[in-house]
Amino acid sequence: MTDQATIHALSDVQSTNVGARTRVWQFVVILPLAVIGEDCNICSHCFIENDVVVGDRVTVKSGVQLWDGVRLEDDVFVGPNVTFTNDRKPRSRAYRGTFPQTLVLRGASIGGGATILPGLQIGERAMVGAGAVVTKDVPARAIVVGSPAKVIGYVDD
Repeated sequence: MTDQATIHALSDVQSTNVGARTRVWQFVVILPLAVIGEDCNICSHCFIENDVVVGDRVTVKSGVQLWDGVRLEDDVFVGPNVTFTNDRKPRSRAYRGTFPQTLVLRGASIGGGATILPGLQIGERAMVGAGAVVTKDVPARAIVVGSPAKVIGYVDD
């Protein structure tokens, strides 16, 4: 096994900060200042903006956009078509200088189609159910579902 990243020929990876053994599939765009850790899997049709940090062993399934301010710690799972947002008051042609930081802590999982509002923290090993709309911080190990997302239990080891 090689220690180099595997980058599909039909992707556009502008960053030189892609870790060893990371796989980047077709039709992915990674902007120059993004940092991607080791042993990650970035599936097809993803977009990763400049001010994004992805830890080690992270899976980002197809159709996910990681906008400026998103931080994914080690061992995070992001399901297909998860939507991260980074502006609570978006307007056309009104550009912010900085964006709030959205932090997904170590080992958390986000189910497909969930929406994550900006500036939130999803706790360690938390689970966000498919289609949930996360409007406030999620505690460590919490399981949240619904719109708005509510805690329905906690993850056991």
